[in-house]
Amino acid sequence: MVVGITGGIGSGKSTVTSFFKELDNVVLYIADEEAKQLMNSSSKLREAIIKEFGNETYRDDLLNRNYLSKQVFNNREKLDKLNSIVHPEVHRHFATFLKEHHRSIIIYENAILFEIGSDRFCDTIITVYAPEMERIQRVMKRDNTTEKEVLDRIKNQWKDQKKMMLSNYVITNNFIDSLHLQVKQIHNILTKKRNYI
Repeated sequence: MVVGITGGIGSGKSTVTSFFKELDNVVLYIADEEAKQLMNSSSKLREAIIKEFGNETYRDDLLNRNYLSKQVFNNREKLDKLNSIVHPEVHRHFATFLKEHHRSIIIYENAILFEIGSDRFCDTIITVYAPEMERIQRVMKRDNTTEKEVLDRIKNQWKDQKKMMLSNYVITNNFIDSLHLQVKQIHNILTKKRNYI
């Protein structure tokens, strides 16, 4: 069973994912982390990214994330181009991961799950929701960035309401104890469903 976890930047997806990790028969696939690793390890991706965004995208054989972020987050066309280069490779990597872990509940965390069509891999989808102002404050503190930079990233993601309408469950991120409880309740439901498949 593949459980997609999505939500806007700063909504608390990683916290929810970490709570699922504590539960039985759960494995994690965090798309953002896997994409970063692939961009550093795949010569095919490296060549395509350098061709599109220039030699400055890599420094000392590692992805120059700061430079690349500045290129794409203010330019929707460039962001779409980057996604079209990286995400097919991530999809292939995830397909292999699925074969290796088909007996487990796979938590598939992806901030742009719907935007890039990765919802098709999922049996169930959870959207993590938090008010936008809280999300902005969290990201500014976490990434030491400006409000404008956070808003630039938010505008490239689907609205929360659209994600929630297409999801099976919504987790509201307001208190840590409440998050724990919501995760456990959903895990209990998913475990029972899985036993009937």
